Amino acid sequence: MISNPILRGFNPDPSIVRVGPDYYIATSTFEWYPGVQIHHSRDLANWQLAARPLSRASQLDMRGNPDSCGVWAPDISYANGRFHLIYTDVKRYGRTTQSDFSEASLRDFHNYWVWSDSIDGDWSDPVHLNSSGFDPALFHDDDGRSWLLNMLWDHRPNHRRFAGIVAQEIDLSDGSLLGERRTIFEGSHLGFTEGPHLYKRNGWYHLLVAEGGTGREHAVVMARSRSLFGPYELHPDTIVLSASHHPDASLKRAGHGDLVETSEGETWMVYLCGRPLPKSDRCILGRETAIQPMRWGEDGWLRTLDGSAAPTTEIETHHRASTPPAGLDERDDFDAPTLPQAFQWLRTPYPDDIFSLTARPGHLRLFGRETAGSQFNQSLVARRQSEWCFRAETLIDFSPASFQQSAGLIHYYNSTKFHYLYLSRQDDGTLCLQVLSVLPDENRASTCTAPVAIEGGPVHLALDVHHEDMHFSYRMAGKEEWHPIAGTFDASILSDEATLPYLPNFTGAFIGMACQDMEGAGACADFDYFHYSEQSE
Repeated sequence: MISNPILRGFNPDPSIVRVGPDYYIATSTFEWYPGVQIHHSRDLANWQLAARPLSRASQLDMRGNPDSCGVWAPDISYANGRFHLIYTDVKRYGRTTQSDFSEASLRDFHNYWVWSDSIDGDWSDPVHLNSSGFDPALFHDDDGRSWLLNMLWDHRPNHRRFAGIVAQEIDLSDGSLLGERRTIFEGSHLGFTEGPHLYKRNGWYHLLVAEGGTGREHAVVMARSRSLFGPYELHPDTIVLSASHHPDASLKRAGHGDLVETSEGETWMVYLCGRPLPKSDRCILGRETAIQPMRWGEDGWLRTLDGSAAPTTEIETHHRASTPPAGLDERDDFDAPTLPQAFQWLRTPYPDDIFSLTARPGHLRLFGRETAGSQFNQSLVARRQSEWCFRAETLIDFSPASFQQSAGLIHYYNSTKFHYLYLSRQDDGTLCLQVLSVLPDENRASTCTAPVAIEGGPVHLALDVHHEDMHFSYRMAGKEEWHPIAGTFDASILSDEATLPYLPNFTGAFIGMACQDMEGAGACADFDYFHYSEQSE
């Protein structure tokens, strides 16, 4: 069996390509650095992280990018012996309220192209393509010409913001755009037309788009034409895949798909989805990536195998080796000079400014920077939450000089919602532990637990999450007894569904380590290990 999702935890907007026996999926990373995740498989069932290609300042600098902006919807393709990756870097989102025209509509999307001869090689510096909208994709036609597609954003009053899909020829020798852009598809009645991918089959151009928004009405929609420029005939079912009409489907929010053909001629679709918590119905794991086989009907249209357009959790396979997903149990002791693969950080292309793995061998040293809510330079290193129930544990060695210096264990979604167990110092010199919770309610409230005085020296910090319920605890180094921090915290706020009005929420929950020095004195915290283990429900 293949068990969906195949990429668990925050891995949205999948784009897939096959090169010989190898399959690659690229997914969005938004404000997390390095940019874009590319996973590899040879059987469509078992996937391993192969590359994060946008890894240096000349390619990507997201300091100042708002939450849930940054790298959107990468598209991966292969042509002329090279891998091609195009993506959007979103610099301004604005609020989505319609009461303020400038806030609602004026946004900054910049689309770029990079290439590499190998997936895990050095990718080129980016070439700016356009800024007319987001979700760019490349289509390589059988006549040797290539085309850039993206959704068109219309900021004008009384116009549709999602103004359709545009196409323009691109020269892959230098990334220059040729001729005029043309609108080829205005979308269906579902609206929010984005995420285009184009394919050619039996003389037809098949256009796959995402529609309905990225919430519970999200859908994959298809249209076709004999000409690349249209007119495009809408699929007779409109929706090719969605959970919106399947209330019993365990995968929700299914949409934003891409197709790949196997060497045996089978067609498979990858798409994003969400797994809601059973009680709160919130997707704390963010938008994940799923896959399932499709079929071409006698009428030449694509459908799911049973024709229902529903996402599937389990797929039987008779000729592919697959491994059932097992709960992760990974301990990183920071003995290598590079960051363990599971971890990322936020926005900055200069990681040496926020952490080091060589300053104190065997430890991850975080340099105190701005607050945990900063959108510029914050020292926060974390990994994805990929199941509802888990335990995270670390050992911190930190000697804060004042209340303005803090470090600890954080469960983080974005600057407006996180829970943070941190070590700091009171005015009387007492070392203490507290939990800061930044909550996405209308008052933008933050709460802090009463300080718990502790002895000096290293201290173990732990976080246990079981569905919506979260608990923190600690124990002093060399001691056996764990001490709970009073209170049960709400893990479900770390989801797209729990949000302040008018703000974008497109990522997922991360667990990691953070350090702040609001004195600017350069305080640092050393973390001896990080242990993440998923628990049975």
